[in-house]
Amino acid sequence: MNTNLPSNFPGRARLLAGAAFVLASLLVTPARATVRWETLEAIHRIENPSDSERPGPCGELGAYQFRERTWRMHTTLPFARALDRRASDAVAVRHYEWLKDRLAQAGFETSPYNIGLAWNGGITSVVRGRIRPSTRDYAERVSNLAATLRRPVVEPPAPLLASSR
Repeated sequence: MNTNLPSNFPGRARLLAGAAFVLASLLVTPARATVRWETLEAIHRIENPSDSERPGPCGELGAYQFRERTWRMHTTLPFARALDRRASDAVAVRHYEWLKDRLAQAGFETSPYNIGLAWNGGITSVVRGRIRPSTRDYAERVSNLAATLRRPVVEPPAPLLASSR
């Protein structure tokens, strides 16, 4: 890349700002990645804990029970690949980040609860405040399960050894 651009280069500021935004969106802190994992694992455990290959009542597929429309938002892979856990995980991360960005743009906290609301009820319903009780229940379950997954595993104490007097 040519770094010897004149200071009055048209669009240089826009270009730099855009590049900084893209770079920042690609950088995920370990703490943020942990919250994302906990939330997505909670969604998986609620949606399809046994990794059933049977479609859901509205044709949902995979570990996260994607609808085809949501799947198509984030990949060109055939919808049947939602049954492949690696492909499904990759699309889940993209969808999580998409929801997180939309929530933040609308002034909402990007908590597991709000991600759960948007995952189940749609981002438009969350932003407009038109959330069904069943969606609130779903989000509460996601939030509680994510919190449980967040708790550190406590190692049992080492056994006491008899003294050798």
